[in-house]
Amino acid sequence: MVDALYPRVGLAAVDLLERHGAEVVFPHEQTCCGQPAFNAGYRNDARKMARHFLDVFWPLIDQGHVEAIVAPSGSCAAMVKRFYGILFDDAANDEHRRRALQVGAVAYELTEYLVDVLGVEEIAAQVQGKLTYHPCCHLLRELGVDAQPRQLLAGLRDAEIVELPGADECCGFGGLFALKNAAISTAMGRRKARNLAACGADLVVMNDVSCITHLNGILKREGYRCRAVHIAEVLNRFDDRRCAETGADG
Repeated sequence: MVDALYPRVGLAAVDLLERHGAEVVFPHEQTCCGQPAFNAGYRNDARKMARHFLDVFWPLIDQGHVEAIVAPSGSCAAMVKRFYGILFDDAANDEHRRRALQVGAVAYELTEYLVDVLGVEEIAAQVQGKLTYHPCCHLLRELGVDAQPRQLLAGLRDAEIVELPGADECCGFGGLFALKNAAISTAMGRRKARNLAACGADLVVMNDVSCITHLNGILKREGYRCRAVHIAEVLNRFDDRRCAETGADG
């Protein structure tokens, strides 16, 4: 989704990594990690995509060309880190399982890598206005990443960070859940939108573009002024434009 719909998020992630000393390699052969098929129960299709992912990334890790795989997405990082082992859990897939575990051990979400590996404590980006943070489900529940993005947002200049009521509640997207259970998904998104209005945030910062797409659709249709933006774009702001402009086309 980053490649197809939000290329600026990918560029912002690369810029952040390079600003803090990382050399970034982008294998052009890469495709989806297979999470949508996995979540839908199509294990064979998911394995096919996961094998391709491993064919692209495992040699880079195994031969020492790269030290980590970083994704601007908690859900994608969780798929590689937590669920590839489940995909290849039988004897017929021993070699793929070995590779999956090796790749999963060095897979990170963007803010997790910035803070825990690169040791970034503060990023001197500048955003004016009220910001709040919504922890996306896979990032929080599968990876246990929460303090890292909050720490980086706390260092923003001129931003007022406000607490989001019910922040740990799902926004309602849930991957294919939003398609199969549209009414429930929309109701959950509307509740999140009401909580955003209650805290007065101009922007809600998130770490997954799928959740951003879902929530922005609801915010726009329901007439709320708040917009959802990816944390990579917020942290990569080094000018004094108002934060409302950041989310204008989110």
